[in-house]
Amino acid sequence: MIDELVKEAEEKCAQIFKQIDENESYFSQLVLDAFHEENINESHFSMTTGYGYNDLGRDAIERVFARVLKGEKALVRNQFISGSHALSTALFALLRPKDTMLSITGLPYDTLHEVIGIKENKSSLKSFNINYEQIDLKDNQFDTEKIIKKLQEKKIKLIEIQRSRGYSTRKSILIKDIEEIIKKIREVDKNVIIMVDNCYCEMVETTSPLEVGANIIVGSLIKNLGGSLASNGAYICGDEDLIKLCAERLNLPGEGLDVGPSLGANKSFLQGLYFAPSVIASSLKTSILASYLLEKLEFSVSPKYDEPRADIVEAITFNNKELLIKYVQTIQRYSPIDSATLPIPAPMPGYDDDIIMASGAFTQGSSIELSCDGPLREPFIAYEQGGVTYNYGKIAVVNAIKEIIEQK
Repeated sequence: MIDELVKEAEEKCAQIFKQIDENESYFSQLVLDAFHEENINESHFSMTTGYGYNDLGRDAIERVFARVLKGEKALVRNQFISGSHALSTALFALLRPKDTMLSITGLPYDTLHEVIGIKENKSSLKSFNINYEQIDLKDNQFDTEKIIKKLQEKKIKLIEIQRSRGYSTRKSILIKDIEEIIKKIREVDKNVIIMVDNCYCEMVETTSPLEVGANIIVGSLIKNLGGSLASNGAYICGDEDLIKLCAERLNLPGEGLDVGPSLGANKSFLQGLYFAPSVIASSLKTSILASYLLEKLEFSVSPKYDEPRADIVEAITFNNKELLIKYVQTIQRYSPIDSATLPIPAPMPGYDDDIIMASGAFTQGSSIELSCDGPLREPFIAYEQGGVTYNYGKIAVVNAIKEIIEQK
C-alpha cells in the first residue's frame, strides 16, 4: 500500500518538485557568482590559530555570505556554537539597559527563554534591566493593529521576528508577510531595529529578509547554509554598523571582526555553502513527500504538501505519545550514524519538556541532515527537517510511516 502511495505522491508533487529545482538553480548561480566575485581560491582554505589575525579565508567567507544573503556585512564564525548562541550574541550586542525588545511572532524558541529572562536566569537580558514584550500572531498572521499601537505607545529598540515555528503549532512566516509588516512598521518608526531569526529558512524562498527591510538576520550553519558539511558555526548578516556591534560582543570591543581563529573551518564553510542549494532542495522534497503521505493516512500535517513553504520543517501531529516516539525512533534507525541507538525522551538543556530526538548525523545536532524531534507534550508533534539527498530522506520517511501504520 505504501509503495503505491509513494508513487502517487511523487506524481502529484512533480510540479512542486520542478519549482524547487528552479529555485535550486537560482541559488546555485547566486553562490557561484559570489565565489567568483570574491575570487575564492585554495589559499582561503588555510587556517589560523590563536588570535586569528589576518585570516584571509575567514574574511572572504564573510564577504561571500553577505553577497548571498544580500547584506552589507556578515559575521560567520565557528566560535558560535549554535543559532541560539548567535541570536543571544545579537540581542546582547544591540540592546542596552532600559531598552525594550518586542517579539511580534509570539513566544520565541525554547532556547531563548533564559536568554531573554522569560525563564529566570541571572545572566539574562532581564537581569540587565532590558525589557521584553511580545505580541502573538493572530490566525497565523501578524497582529498589525496591536503592533502599530505598541509602537505608538512606547519606544521599542528592537523587533524580533522568528520565521520558523519552533516547537509551536503556528505556521512559519513567509517573506511576503514580513515585507508587508515591515512597511507598516516603518511608517511609524524608521529607526527600530528589525531582527529576523532566519533559522531553517535560508534558500527556501528566493528573497532574503534583508531585501524587504530587515536590518539583521541570524542563522545556524548546522542547518541550511552549512549544507551538511559545516561542523559547527552560525552567521549574523545585515547592516554594517550592527554587525560590527555583534562582532565586538562575540569577541571584544576594539577588535571585533579582526580576530577569531578559523581553526580549519574555512574549507567546510565554503564547501557547505556551495552544496547548500542542492541539500536544501532535497530537504524540501523530503518534507513534501512526508506531508503528502501522512496527510493521506489521516494525520494532521503542517504545511500541507502543496502549501507555500518558508522553511524546511514539517510538523506532524500524532495526538499519541507512543506513535510520536515510534516515528522518531524509526527515523534514527534509518539514519547513517548511530542507527543502532534507540532515542528515548529525556531532559535537554534549554527546554522545559522532555525531548525525543532522532539525529543520526555526521555532525552532532545537524538539522539539515535528516532529523526529527519533538517535546513530550500534547498534542505530541514531531518536527522533521533535513535530508542530504532526497533518496536518503525518502528511505527513512517511508520506513517510519510503515512502522507507525503497524503500531496504529
